[in-house]
Order: sequence, then C-alpha cells, then structure tokens
Amino acid sequence: MRVVGVDDAGRGAVIGPLVIAGVLINEKDLPKLKKLGVKDSKLLSPHRREQLAKEIKKIALKYHIIKLAPAEIDKVVETGRKLHRLNRLEAQTMAKVIETLKPDIAYVDASDVLADRYKLHIAENLTFEVQIVSEHKADVKYPVVSAASIIAKIERDKAIAELQERHGNIGCGYPTDPKTIEFLENWIQKFRSYPEFVRKSWKPAKRLKTKAEAKQTRLS
Repeated sequence: MRVVGVDDAGRGAVIGPLVIAGVLINEKDLPKLKKLGVKDSKLLSPHRREQLAKEIKKIALKYHIIKLAPAEIDKVVETGRKLHRLNRLEAQTMAKVIETLKPDIAYVDASDVLADRYKLHIAENLTFEVQIVSEHKADVKYPVVSAASIIAKIERDKAIAELQERHGNIGCGYPTDPKTIEFLENWIQKFRSYPEFVRKSWKPAKRLKTKAEAKQTRLS
C-alpha cells in the first residue's frame, strides 16, 4: 500500500509563492516517520526542519513540489470570491501532486472549512481511483502529512531567502510581520507598483497602494 501526505506552505502570505508538497511512502514505513519525530512544520525550528527533511527524503519513495506564483494566485482570486477561488486552486494543485505520485491512499490537510467538499474538489481533478482522507489539522494528526508540511515549508523558506538576498529584509512575507509591511510600503512609495513576487490582490497590498496613491495625489 502506497500512502501520500499533501500539505501547503505560504497560503496566507502576501509575498512569495504558495507551495504544495506531497510525500509518497510505503505504508509499512509510516512508523519510521513517527520514530523520527516528524510533526507539523510550524512546531519545528528551521534547523530541525532541515534535519528531518533529509531523513524524510531517504524514507520516501518519491516526493513532488508545486510552487504557485503570486501572479497565478492573483489571477484566480480576482475572478471571484477570494477564499472560494483560492480553495479551488489549492485543491486542483493538490490533485496534480497526487496524480504525479499515484498513491493508493492520499491524506490531505483540508483548506476548505468543509473538509468533505475539499475532498470532492480534489477527486474531480484526478484521472484514477484513490482513497482521499481530507481533514482539518491533518498535519498534526498524520505524520505523512507532517512530512509534506516540512518539505513545503523548507521550499517556501528557500524562496523567501532568495528574495531577501536580492531585495533586503522583507520579513517572513506574511502581513502580520511589520518588516513585511514596511518593505511593501517603501516599495510602493518608491516604484508606484508592486514587483512580481507580491500578491497584489491581497488586502494589505491593496491598502498600502491606495494609501501611496492618495499621498502622491496630495503632493502633486
């Protein structure tokens, strides 16, 4: 029996990609993940995530990562209700990961408030039969999903680190980080429009742009 865990990283961020990762493991090897101490990536230090990722990749049959760029997210979000459209995009992307890894059972961390609806949205994008277990907090309940959350988080952290190297301190990329907001504010005042690595459809980004435009109008 081949089991896959699928999870995301960066869903609520205003800067950087939304990363979806899947980890495929033989059912008999699942206890190895537990023995490693695999848990939800948010509960681990960056160093511990790096250590565990190396061990996870040794145990896994395969893993697969898809990064959704801000422009792709903006395009989908701006054509309808933000949360609903983002959920559908995530479900479609998780389906692509599952399609690539071809498991017998797929455990996914449900992004929709209705876990069963999220399961249906994934299933309708698959071309083969697979048992889908869609639950909230799956990254806490199932080590195979925890493993996917670790791989996804590391990939997103790499993307943020690359942006930091090019553009200085951008914070963690989430609107709750004052450094991120400060970076966006400075950028929009200087250049009048956002770079490709910013989700322009996000409310904090829109608010800062409107504020900068109003200030420019007053000065002109």
